[in-house]
Amino acid sequence: MKFSMIFEAQLAHPTPEREQQLIHDCIEQAVYAEKVGFDRIWAVEHHALKRYAHMSAPEIFLTAVAAKTSRIRIGHGVVCMPFNYNFPTRVAERAAMLDIISNGRLDLGAGRGGTSQELASCNVDPDRTYEEIEEALRIIGRVWQEEHFEWKGKLLTIQAPPGNEKLSIVPGPVQRPHPPLYLACTQPDTVARAAEFGVGALVMGFAGLDSVREQRQLYDKTRRERTGDKFVSTVVNDHFSALCPTIVLDDAAEAKKVGARGQRFFGEAVKQWSSNSPPPHEDTENDDNVAIMGQRRQEMFDRYDKGDVPDKFKGQRTLFASAFNIDHAYGDYRTAINYVEGLVDAGADEIMCMIQMGTVPQAVCLETIRIWGEKVIPHFRARRAAAE
Repeated sequence: MKFSMIFEAQLAHPTPEREQQLIHDCIEQAVYAEKVGFDRIWAVEHHALKRYAHMSAPEIFLTAVAAKTSRIRIGHGVVCMPFNYNFPTRVAERAAMLDIISNGRLDLGAGRGGTSQELASCNVDPDRTYEEIEEALRIIGRVWQEEHFEWKGKLLTIQAPPGNEKLSIVPGPVQRPHPPLYLACTQPDTVARAAEFGVGALVMGFAGLDSVREQRQLYDKTRRERTGDKFVSTVVNDHFSALCPTIVLDDAAEAKKVGARGQRFFGEAVKQWSSNSPPPHEDTENDDNVAIMGQRRQEMFDRYDKGDVPDKFKGQRTLFASAFNIDHAYGDYRTAINYVEGLVDAGADEIMCMIQMGTVPQAVCLETIRIWGEKVIPHFRARRAAAE
């Protein structure tokens, strides 16, 4: 069992000063995560989502973390792989450099950066994203293993000018044949795609333990049935990482309150940027202004913070709808241990903690990390040692 943290650099009320402080806060959290015993950090890539995620250049963030740590693995997860975001050979070059700087600690994940806002920011064709991700993974899995290469695929041809020697990734990665590959999975079809490709699955877990279990079963079923003809590399990585939203404090009730509010921010942001509609959130930080917005709106906020799914979203399997479920690791350390037990039973190989949510103060993030390191992770390490 591995334990990790994921960073989106979420920010509810952005200003330039807050953005700058946020990045430094995330670096502080990541460095502290190594100190208390986490195995890995992940950093996502998002673009132009002002009231949500501010991690537009995760490779730079991760380089800063790598330079300040020595043991924790560096998860570049995920890189937006459609070509207009990041050309495949540039991904291979940048990731190899990060693998060198981290002394062979890199893991690389792929995703589509699928909101219309992000697609527009880099002129990405939404109808080609999955095809481009697949070809990008195939290119990266190959060029890291070859001293010289050329590529002639369905979408791209990459080759040196006539008369020149073939192209190279210079320098190459430390890990051989190459760093492990992953795919972000927000829907069942991408879970199956990850298994077919022979890459690890980074699975969203907002819908709860039953959803994680179903996705693990689908991943395993696809693994059993695959023929290998769709593998994107000669290296297969069958690792299943499940998201664990968590806030842990000595005061369990306060932790649940802070976690629910942070998750509401996440759900509202997803709704805003995936559907291009204004989210039902406060426009200011001044609590006095909430009352001005009307009692009905406040009642809606209260419902969200209790995990009540609005009627029109019940039964939906969307990320937005599932984000209303707050039955996660929000509470004291016992709550977290019990929830992790559920994730283990559901088949998770890795517990990917989401702590840094847009409304969660830095002090609460650090306290949550501390308690996970002192109480939660040691519980499972001890159990594994006893089993051995």
